[in-house]
Order: sequence, then structure tokens, then C-alpha cells
Amino acid sequence: MPRAVYVLALGIFAMVTSEFVVAGLMPQLADGLDATVPQIGYLITAFAAAMAFGGPFLTVALLRTRQKSALMILFAVFLVGNVLAATATSYGVMLAARLISGVASQAFFGVAVSISVQLTRPEMRGRAIAAVMNGLMLGTLLGMPLSTLIGERFGWRAAFWAISALTVLAALCTIVGVPSLGRAEGTGNLREELAVFRKRRLWLVFSTSTMIIGATFAAFSYLNPIMTEITGFSTGTVPLLLIAYGAATVIGNSVVGRLADRYTLRVLGGGLALNLAFLTGFALFADVPVLAVVCMLGIGLVGVTMNPAMVTRVQRTANARALVNTVHSSCITLGVMIGSSVGGLAINGFGLRAPLWLGTVLAAAGLVTLLPEVIRGRRAKGGEEPGGRAAPDPAGVCVRQ
Repeated sequence: MPRAVYVLALGIFAMVTSEFVVAGLMPQLADGLDATVPQIGYLITAFAAAMAFGGPFLTVALLRTRQKSALMILFAVFLVGNVLAATATSYGVMLAARLISGVASQAFFGVAVSISVQLTRPEMRGRAIAAVMNGLMLGTLLGMPLSTLIGERFGWRAAFWAISALTVLAALCTIVGVPSLGRAEGTGNLREELAVFRKRRLWLVFSTSTMIIGATFAAFSYLNPIMTEITGFSTGTVPLLLIAYGAATVIGNSVVGRLADRYTLRVLGGGLALNLAFLTGFALFADVPVLAVVCMLGIGLVGVTMNPAMVTRVQRTANARALVNTVHSSCITLGVMIGSSVGGLAINGFGLRAPLWLGTVLAAAGLVTLLPEVIRGRRAKGGEEPGGRAAPDPAGVCVRQ
């Protein structure tokens, strides 16, 4: 695996840590910005909305830019957002900072995944995507608790300054560790880039990713209250459970990365079926500690860890360029928004188990979106050869040194 892939993962780690930092410091931010906790919660929604709807536009603006230069521009924009957050004196300034950071973060995901694919052999691409996405998993496992710890000990501004320093470090590593690349072949012509989105099948593939992530985040967003109020764990135990959940995502991501190239559709179908089973078990037995923990860890193993298979399927359906990857990331972010927001509304009407049942509905919907491809027999024309093995190098990208 080229070392550049791991350098790109460091950049994503910085982005994800910034995404989650608000969730860990809500009371401190509310006091410091003279805002209510629900208003601070809107900062999380704003970051996600900026990712989902702003990231693709920033990617389009960078289509004619050499890819390594695009990464550096995105690092600079992201750094501006975090420095602005660290120095914010009002809620409005903080809101602007989160919007800036969110747009840059989403575009970075798309460009980083595209570069990782170009730097690796076709048979290694699933593993390369998994290595890059480990930045996402480690951001959940380590980034959020570390930034929360820094914020609690030294103030919430220190957490944003620490993320800013991490961003600079990741940018310096990128300068040294990522080779200079030209534009991916075919990019720069906006009409050509947009033409691929006319494929109806691509939007069906996008919808699978949205359902997978929506199902997972319907549960993940409310693990803390579910585990304390229904399962009966103490608040001091929950961080340990979340660390275990994060470790499960790292393990699952590595396993899926090794299988994603050869068995893309089987991995997605099996992952969704297992997630459906774990979500159902969690909803039924949330009051039984042992079973609740098993189901929670199971969701960690087969939820967001489907990312390498999801990305591989999208790239075989369309291409491996940055705009397709960024729009796919936007669909994933939309799943996060659906799972967390609809899950919250469901709690108001049906109690804390409701998000888990919502997750089962979304997982079942994800399985339905796979049916057309299964019915077609997973032909090579559809992106896989019979038996689920990858067709030869359909990504359609090359590297210009």
C-alpha cells in the first residue's frame, strides 16, 4: 500500500475530529457563546448540511486544479474554518465557521478517495479505500474523545486550536508524502463530469449507501441515552462502550476492505442483512445488557464499515473521479442526517427504542435497493462478473505525473 494512502487518512482524521468536536463540548460551547444547548446542536446540523450540499460545488470549482494542489486549497479553507471557530466571539461567527469547515471537509473526502484509487493497482483499490476510511473510523474512536478531553481541561477554544494544529500537520505530511498528480483523465469539462449523473442506476446505488448509513446512525446517534436509560449502564460506562464500538468499526472496515473488490455486492447484501438482524435484536432486547452490547458491537462491525464496498460499487457504476466521490459522500451525509433527525422525532412520539426500529426500516429499504442488481445476475456490464468478482479495472482513471 503506498504511504500516500495513509497520509490521506490523516487528513480525513483531522476533518472527522472537527466534525464531531461540537457533540462532545455542547455545554461548554453553550456557555461560551451565550447560546442554548439546542442551538449548539444546530451547529452539528449546519456542518452536515454544508457537507451534503456545499461539498460538490467546491469540488466543481476545483475540477481544473491539479489534484495535490486541490488538497492544499481544501486544507487552507478547512484551517480558516477551524481558526475562525477557535476565535469565535458569537454564535453567528461559530455558525459561519462550521459551514466553511463542512464544505471543505466533504470536498476533501471526494478528492482523497479519488487519489487513493489512482495510486493503487485495481485489485488493491478496496483495501486502499479502507485504509483512507480508517481516518473516519479513528476519528470516531480517538478524535472525538481526545478533542473532548482537551476542551474539558483547557477550554473549548483549545480543542479547535488543537484541530487546527492537526490540520497543519496533515497538510505538511501531504506535501511530503503525496506525489504530484495532474487532473484525473477527463476532468475539467463540467458537462462531461455531470453527464454520468444521468444514469438512473447510479442514483439507485447512491440510495443504497444512504440507507446503510441512515440505518446505522439512527442507532449510533442515541446510543448514550439508550444504554443508560433502557439498558441500565452508568454514564461512566458509556464512554468505554463507545470506545468498544469504535474498535469494532476499525476491525470491520479492515475486513470489508479486503473483500470489497472481489465480492462487492455480496458484502453489501450480507452487511445489510446482519445490520438488520442486529438492529432488530437491539430494539427487542435493549433492556438485556449482554444482548444489547452484542447487538451494539454488531452494528459497529457491519454499519459504517461498508464504506469500502459502497465506494467500490459507486466507482464501477460511474467513475473514480473526485466529483462522483464527493456526491457519494453527500449521499452518505444525507443518511447521517436522516438517521439522526428522524430518529430524534421518533423518540418524541414512541420512546427511545424508536430510532432502533427506524434503523431496521432503513436497513430493509437498503436491501430492496440491491434487488435490481441481484435480478440482473450481477453481470460484468453492471460492474461485477458472475459470482461477485470484480470486472477488470473499470474505474477509468489515470495518473499524470
